[in-house]
Amino acid sequence: MPEPLVLLPGMMCDARLFGPQIKAFGADRAIHLAPITGHDTVEALAEEVLASAPQRFALAGLSMGGIVAMEMLRQAPGRITRIALLDTNSMAEPPAKAAEREPQIARVMAGSLVEVMRDEMKPNYLAPGPGRQAVLDLVLDMALDMGEGVFLRQSRALQRRRDQQDVLRKARLPALVLCGEHDALCPVKRHQFMADLIFGAQLRVIPDAGHLSTLEQPEAVNAALAEWLAA
Repeated sequence: MPEPLVLLPGMMCDARLFGPQIKAFGADRAIHLAPITGHDTVEALAEEVLASAPQRFALAGLSMGGIVAMEMLRQAPGRITRIALLDTNSMAEPPAKAAEREPQIARVMAGSLVEVMRDEMKPNYLAPGPGRQAVLDLVLDMALDMGEGVFLRQSRALQRRRDQQDVLRKARLPALVLCGEHDALCPVKRHQFMADLIFGAQLRVIPDAGHLSTLEQPEAVNAALAEWLAA
């Protein structure tokens, strides 16, 4: 039986972010979707996922899920058989970006979660194309189901996250670094940098996809994941 696959969704997302991947790979291996919603530090989120994860497992995370995945690799490298980092960032949050979150946090605390998510999604999340609106609608549904408290905790966790470059330099396991070619939040050059840090990592840039590549171009992402899982 193949090793289990642990999936970590991005900020304000749930299992629906990986719907096409769960359908594609769930028949052949156990899949664990780990929520990252209960704490306001990346370290505590990683500890919680590790506490409920199988003893050894493949690990894939998108965006904030990738950030938590790197922290899990720092905390328990011997338990992770392979890692896929999708549309994410290995660096600590710059002070300017951390400061930009404060007005968002204030607006969400005042009851404007919908408006904040719409303002963030429209310019940053997706590639142009006919399927864009359906993905945006799904992302907004996930965010509303998560609620204000999750937004606040995840925002604080991202603000305080550590730099993981040394963790990637030390990694010795099959690694996939993947992003959409139109990802404005975590651009291609950042993924090239991460792939260069990890010995033997494979870089995949997905055409016609933005920050949510798993939903925008699921077939291309699934092909890359299948190759990674077989490595």
